[in-house]
Amino acid sequence: MSEIPTTKHTILILGASGFIGNAIYRELGSYFKTYGTYCSQDGMYGANQIFFKYDLEHDSIAEILEETQPSVIISSLRGNFNSQYQVHSELAKYVRANHECRLLYLSSVNVFDGLFQFPAFEADTPKAESDYGRHKINIERMLQEEIPAQFAILRLPMVLGVHAPRLIQLRQASKHKAAFEVFPNLIISVTTADKIAQQVHYIVNQQLDGIFHLASEDVIHHEDLFRELCEKLGNERPVFKSVYKRNEDSYLALLPKKNKLPKSYRITVSEVIDACTLKEEISTFKN
Repeated sequence: MSEIPTTKHTILILGASGFIGNAIYRELGSYFKTYGTYCSQDGMYGANQIFFKYDLEHDSIAEILEETQPSVIISSLRGNFNSQYQVHSELAKYVRANHECRLLYLSSVNVFDGLFQFPAFEADTPKAESDYGRHKINIERMLQEEIPAQFAILRLPMVLGVHAPRLIQLRQASKHKAAFEVFPNLIISVTTADKIAQQVHYIVNQQLDGIFHLASEDVIHHEDLFRELCEKLGNERPVFKSVYKRNEDSYLALLPKKNKLPKSYRITVSEVIDACTLKEEISTFKN
């Protein structure tokens, strides 16, 4: 399910070698002039004219912006929080100076990890307890202030998929009957990297802005999710180690409400589980 582009864009994906960033690159690469950055995987990208080596703590983003001249920047960067903030400040300046350019920022459910009584919607005011959540809030606020008409904030829940690091960990724990942490009282929403890539494609094509919660339309307890995944995978179960942060149920869940995408771009928990347990892809991955 891919969009035929209605506008011509040059796209720069920061963090295109990561799990989510690479899914977005694979989705957009056939439709737009698309560049990406990588940090450490030299063997895969070193001789490539489309990927630029970029270490946010040491390299200049200005040189890559000058060479690529993007009309859409998609940020999936990871790394030092202070360095990330500085880079996004530079990106905001570039976008502000180029009125046709837009910045899509991949944020996180953790901007709400200080609010745990209900799932979070787009218009809710973020409140975070974690350093990571506060870091994401700081960048969100800066973009809203600096480029109010040229950004989209894409908040993500737990992101899964056959090749997701958490699923690899689950399969390894199952294989070796090792411990795997689950949170019985935590209610979450989820999605897959491939679904995010399709949603980003739609948002780019339609030139949408604002805040989007790219999450499942429903929720599930964290422990139930991984027990169901194990059952569908047909693996031996790992040693589920239950972790209780609170005595009662709490939420770390995003739900779309105000900025819902068309039905074909939405996803449910059961569809995420199905996508994570495709036997053919898992077999290919193992080989």
